[in-house]
Amino acid sequence: MNYTPHTREDIQTMLETIGASSVDALFDDLPLEIRDPKIDIPGLDERGVLEHMKALAAKNRNLEVMPSFLGGGMRHHFQPSVVDALTFQSEFVTAYTPYQPEVSQGELQAMFEYQSMIAALTGLEVSNSSLYDGATGVAEAALLAMRQTNRSTVLVSRGVHPEYRETLTTFLECVGAKMIVLELDGTRSPAQSVEPDVAAVIVQNPNFLGSLEDMRALSTSAHEAGALFIAVVDPMSLAVIQCPAEYDADIAVGDGQVIGNAPNFGGPAYGFIAVKENLTRQLPGRIVGATRDVDGRRGFALTLQAREQHIRRAKAKSNICSNHALMALQSAVYLSSLGPVGLREVAIASAVMAGKLEATLRGLGLELVTTGKFLNEFVVRLPKPALEVRAMLAAHGVHACVPVPLEYGFGDAGLFAATELTTDADIARLETVLRQIME
Repeated sequence: MNYTPHTREDIQTMLETIGASSVDALFDDLPLEIRDPKIDIPGLDERGVLEHMKALAAKNRNLEVMPSFLGGGMRHHFQPSVVDALTFQSEFVTAYTPYQPEVSQGELQAMFEYQSMIAALTGLEVSNSSLYDGATGVAEAALLAMRQTNRSTVLVSRGVHPEYRETLTTFLECVGAKMIVLELDGTRSPAQSVEPDVAAVIVQNPNFLGSLEDMRALSTSAHEAGALFIAVVDPMSLAVIQCPAEYDADIAVGDGQVIGNAPNFGGPAYGFIAVKENLTRQLPGRIVGATRDVDGRRGFALTLQAREQHIRRAKAKSNICSNHALMALQSAVYLSSLGPVGLREVAIASAVMAGKLEATLRGLGLELVTTGKFLNEFVVRLPKPALEVRAMLAAHGVHACVPVPLEYGFGDAGLFAATELTTDADIARLETVLRQIME
């Protein structure tokens, strides 16, 4: 290293204290070829490095070039230029969470506004300043429900994203809890009686297969058994369908990628969670609150910190420390730039294009598996394995067809999605390629 904060005298004092003759002696157990390897990489000037990196980047299957019909937890929506312009200012892009957060009033206010927007979208009273992703959000919601009800069984619909359920299984195994899967009727979750030992009923809407669920009936059956109802929601969909508060959900969770974040090769994105007010003290993660300073001026501070591990490690509500606040900030800027009307227009445009896509695929003779109404995504049966279809589509310059796991019993089936970025020309291109594949 060319720079170290320690002087030679400092280093010598430390070596004498531990009884070492030199710094190299500390690393004698490591072979010299590992400590100081000879790296045979030729040097490049700045232009050469840029050209090299451009060549590597060109190997990516860019969504700006290839049309995308991918869904299943992550979709490609338009991102206004203002999102990156504001989010990536140096005041927000930091190496780590500030240890004196009240010094960063701008950052805290941004998170307060984000929390307010999530509360408005879900209709619930309290939101935190983000979680890692949708999957861990579901797990955190389940743990919250178990703490609140003093029960240790969770009933989760098979319509919840398979990877979310895998993450939930891992969390529950670690605390000795039990997970029961609510089987689907077709592609929707049936409302049925809930056992008295169940802490929470977890249902996704729209579910992994694209179907819109009867959330009111499912919520009622959960509450009749004294369980909490957890809604796993697509935040974009809340511009056009009932919000969780309207069907009396206790907790709303989901992944925020679709509102303001690019797919980013699968991440990072962030998870959001909102709860009824009576669950506030069970909420994991950081909460920013509005307050007044000694002079009566409005300010912002982290509040209810006794829930967090840096205050009471043994009694913390979660072990989450850093969160994905930068990605949450992108959503806050996105929602601010669109407003309620703009978000609704995007959601409607996406649903319209999904309808056109579904009609085109049925016109090719593909059977629609998704039952009932859908918004952005749906499942069709395929004449070939979905992985093969996806690979062949990609080879022809189209991103499409998320394989549907065999646990659903549909055989060869693929999930397709559309957004406001989908064009009639994109659908025609997909139709042409699929026709060639199916011949």
